[in-house]
Amino acid sequence: MQTRSSTGSDARKAVLDVLAIAPTRSLAALWDRWADKPGHTKVRGPEIGLVMVRGRAGGGGAPFNLGEATVSRASVRIASGEVGHGYCLGRDMAKAEVIAVIDALWQREPARVQAEIIAPLQTLAADADQQRRDETAATRVDFFTMVRGDN
Repeated sequence: MQTRSSTGSDARKAVLDVLAIAPTRSLAALWDRWADKPGHTKVRGPEIGLVMVRGRAGGGGAPFNLGEATVSRASVRIASGEVGHGYCLGRDMAKAEVIAVIDALWQREPARVQAEIIAPLQTLAADADQQRRDETAATRVDFFTMVRGDN
């Protein structure tokens, strides 16, 4: 039985996080450029389900059920034997399947997947985050209080 180090599972989780939040068009464009797509068989799904979203009042209060969110998931086995899993918010079963295939590929060729798919998606996410920060900063209002000398 093969055991994974916490570092390996942390790296895989980070890759799956990037893939799950990636815009569908960006992920599809990068996947279309992948030259030698492996054959794969579906182990589970793709299918659509619901997950309970939990929140906390003020970010640190008691947890409460906020509501449900739709998710898509898929599990695939690529021709070389690796099994990949893909999850994403929404009803995009094709995206979940692509994520599962990329997850399986990452287990076989982590450096190539990192360079050709994950790094560009991380750059896109960082650019989008910076744009949001810039737009927010443009509307920022600084309040100040003037102190009078006669208390």
